[in-house]
Formats: sequence, C-alpha cells, structure tokens
Amino acid sequence: MRAPLAALASVNPVRRALTPRVLPAGLSGAGRTGRVALTFDDGPDPASTPAFLDLLARHDRHATFFLLGEHVGPNAGLVAEMAAAGHELAVHGWDHRCTAWKPPGVLADELRRARDVVEGVSGREVRWYRPPYGVLTTGTIVAARRSGMETVLWSAWGRDWVAGATGARIAGTVRRQLGAGGTVLLHDTDRTSAPGSWRQTLAATEMLLAEWAARDVRLVTVSGQLGSDACRHDAPHDR
Repeated sequence: MRAPLAALASVNPVRRALTPRVLPAGLSGAGRTGRVALTFDDGPDPASTPAFLDLLARHDRHATFFLLGEHVGPNAGLVAEMAAAGHELAVHGWDHRCTAWKPPGVLADELRRARDVVEGVSGREVRWYRPPYGVLTTGTIVAARRSGMETVLWSAWGRDWVAGATGARIAGTVRRQLGAGGTVLLHDTDRTSAPGSWRQTLAATEMLLAEWAARDVRLVTVSGQLGSDACRHDAPHDR
C-alpha cells in the first residue's frame, strides 16, 4: 500500500529512498524525459538562501522553493526577491514537525496559513505542497487539497542533510537516481540538516547545473514538470 509505505519514510531511510519509485509519476514528480525540476526545502534562510539565488541567477535558471510558513513573515523581503527572480514558491508546511502526528483539521489549517502568508508576501499563487520528511498519508493529501494545493515528493535526492556529505557526493547521488529526468530534492538551509551542510549543497548545485547545461537538459519548475510549461503567474518561462 503506497500511503503506509510512504508514511514510514522518515523512520526507515531504505524505505524512504525507495518510496518515490513506487508512487504515481505525478506524485513523485517524475515528469517528462529530458526535464529536471530542481527543488529546495526548508527555507527561506537569510544566511544561505541568497547564495542559491545568486548561483541560479548566474546560470539563468529557476527552481522551486518549498518554504516553511513560520519563516516567511520574518524574511518577507527575501521571499519577495525569490518571486521577483522568477522562482516558483511552494509550501513545505508551517513548521518542520512530522505531519503524521497532526490531526487532519489542524494540518489543513496550518497549510492554509502557510499558503496565505507565501501568497501574501510574493503576490503569486501557491500550487504545490511537500510534507516534511516526505511522510505521506491519505490525510496529508486531503489536507493539502482542502488548502488549495497538490502534493508532490521527489524522484531523486542528494542526501545533502547528512554530516560529512560533500558536493561531489551529493551530486553523484542525484546523478545516479535521476536518470533521464525527474524532480530533485535539495536543501537551501541547514535548519534541519547538519550544521553548514548547505555549503556542500551549493557546491553540488553548481556541478549539476553545469552538467545539465552541457547535456542540454531543460530545467523547469515543478509546474513545468507536471504538465504546465509555466507557473500560474507572470514569471518568465524556464528554458
């Protein structure tokens, strides 16, 4: 059963690594061959997110950032900058607590609150939700839909949150899992990761962007990956 299997994701790293492969393509973000949706979780973080924005700007690429609602208000200027740069903004929850322990009604209220604060600051419609730790249940999906969002996980990750991860190792892990296309999970902050890990993620991101450019891989937002060539706002088209 897919939902119980995914619900174990935060407990058993082996099951977590396998989970996206047994999910429907849309839910896992598998998308289309030759397209990569680059996503970052846990921001915004004024100590690290600007470095990722600068890197993406230098490469003229856009990403999807899954934000924690509690950090949006205190960093409203940074969030507005992300939206103005053409990045897609999505919701990662109000906080980073596991959703499995939250009653559906409480979760739905939190997701609406997070969506509203992101939309209020950015002026852009929020379309996507990714639960913390990738813990997925029927209740999680229903709560997201009641909040006006669809749930998406990932098809490749870099395990960039672990202590000792290096840029080369993170990029290699993504490369092995990604195949011909999909949705990549990385983190633009170390709030829930090993201290300072974001610097290695930044290095890995630079490696991956260069590789994808050399291979003429099309980098898109999650909306572009899952059926729309543009986000539901006036951001520029991703190449």
